[in-house]
This record gives sequence, C-alpha cells and structure tokens, in this order.
Amino acid sequence: MIPIWLQAGLWGLFSGGALLIGAAIGYRVELSARWIAGIMAFGAGVLISALCFELMEEAFKEGGLHATIIGFAAGALVYSAANWGLSFYGAKHRKRSKVQHASKEDAEGSGAAIAVGALLDGIPESIAIGLSMLAGTGVSLVTVAAIFISNIPEGLSSSAGMKRSGRSAAFIFGIWGMIALISGLAALVGYSVFDGFSHETRAATTATAAGAILAMIADTMLPEAFEGAHNLSGLITAAGFLCAFALSMMGS
Repeated sequence: MIPIWLQAGLWGLFSGGALLIGAAIGYRVELSARWIAGIMAFGAGVLISALCFELMEEAFKEGGLHATIIGFAAGALVYSAANWGLSFYGAKHRKRSKVQHASKEDAEGSGAAIAVGALLDGIPESIAIGLSMLAGTGVSLVTVAAIFISNIPEGLSSSAGMKRSGRSAAFIFGIWGMIALISGLAALVGYSVFDGFSHETRAATTATAAGAILAMIADTMLPEAFEGAHNLSGLITAAGFLCAFALSMMGS
C-alpha cells in the first residue's frame, strides 16, 4: 500500500509531467498559433470549472465563507503582485507562442524569470492536489485531470515561443522537468504540512490556491487564447468548462 503522502507527490508529478508532454509537442511539431490558442482556451475553461466546483466548494464546506473569501482574495492578490514583478524581468510572455520571449542576448536574467514564473503558475495547482486528499477520500481526479489538461498547452505554447527565441532544447526541457519535479514536491507538501492544521486554515489555503489559479488564467492563459483564436476563444473556453463540470458532477 502506497502511503498517502507519497500518492499526493506522485499525483503532483503526474500532472506536472504534462508540461513535458506539451513542451515536447511544441518543440518538435510546428502547430499553428490558432491551434495552440484553442488548446489554451480549452484548458482555461477546464481549470475555471475545477476551481469553482472542486476547490472553492470544498473550501467553503470545510471552513465556511469567511475563511474561503480571505484565502481566495489573498491568493489572487499575491499571484498578481508576483506576476507583475516578474514581468519586468522577461517572464511577461512566458506562455506565449506567437510573441517572442526575450533572447539570450537581450536579457541574461530572463531564463531565471521564466522558470520562477512557471513555478508561480504551477505551485498553487499542485498544492491544491495535495489538499484535495486531506478528506481521506482519495485524490480529486477532476482536479488532477483539469491541471493535467491545462499544463499541456502551457508547456506547448511556452516551448514554441522559447524555441523561436533561440532557446536550446536543454534549456526548455530543463525548465519544464524541474517544474514537474517541484510540482510533485508541492503536492506532497500540500498534504503533509496541512494535515494537522485546523479546518479553517485548510479551507483558506485551498481557496488561496483557487484565487492564484484564477488570476493566472486571466493574466496568462486567456490573453494567449484570444490572441490566436479570437472570437472562437470564448466558445472553446466554455466547452472546456462544460466538460470539466460534467466530470465533476458524475464523480460527486
């Protein structure tokens, strides 16, 4: 029997591994910007549904409205402030395939900024996986599926953009491999560290992850989706939302 803390880490690693799958596709296959944008829009819709019907609902049930509101607002605020700060160091367009990332000649520190930005995007999602296992009913497969699906276009879009900027394969796959490993550790921490905390604290932490994820979607995923898919981006996002909603309701 695999210990639950290890299961949490493995699920985080599994969802983070989708970044490598997306990066491999983006690096090896020349997909059009419209296709990448469509995949990004679908992933955004899936994530929005998961944070609404999995994370926020679970936070409210466990800790009540007060803790959920405070946690959600804090997550959105901290993510937005950190993302704004990173935008000055070359990570503003880290999920863009069409807009070039800063080249090696233009910004020596941009590689580190992209890596930190990817961590900023991935850690809240992975912690949410670990937190979802604290109820003792196993992992939320809808949450894992939503993060996995959304990570594929993230890795795909970013790697395509970095390749066009002259980044090496070692740089690209090194970043996403590191993020995948840290995603596993973050999920493990989400379960192990918060296991002994009060229900209100756990609820606030889950809502914090949800707030950060929603801010990430609005700041980085939806702009890429609209830039490539234009008027179809809303419809594709809605389709992703509906699919994840159906999975959530069937699993409840």
